[in-house]
Amino acid sequence: MTESKGIEIVCSACGAEALLLRAPRFEGLRKTGEILTCAACGHEYASEADVSFKARPALKVFTEADRSAPVKVFREGEAERLCRHCVHYVVNPFMQWCGMHKKEVEATDTCDRFKRRPDPKPPPL
Repeated sequence: MTESKGIEIVCSACGAEALLLRAPRFEGLRKTGEILTCAACGHEYASEADVSFKARPALKVFTEADRSAPVKVFREGEAERLCRHCVHYVVNPFMQWCGMHKKEVEATDTCDRFKRRPDPKPPPL
């Protein structure tokens, strides 16, 4: 679908703030374009480029002052030692498992024997 512009115009013929009427133009049973006319005076525009659309002001409900401060859950580098980044962390559809301790763990657990998993290699082309 093509994105159409607004329908509010300032007519170049009568100067009124009006609506733009779009009607299909047919040749036989085939649609060949659109007829663009002013709803106030009926002035017909040759193309959409000739229409002077009314500028819509952008709504600003919130300002930067309304934003909350960013929340930092972890200290610098603390999130890097989570089990989900460990080489011993195993995931299957039923549980998350630590291969080092042979027990069920959560992705956000930590331990002293953490060993970083290498970054995955990109797939071959």
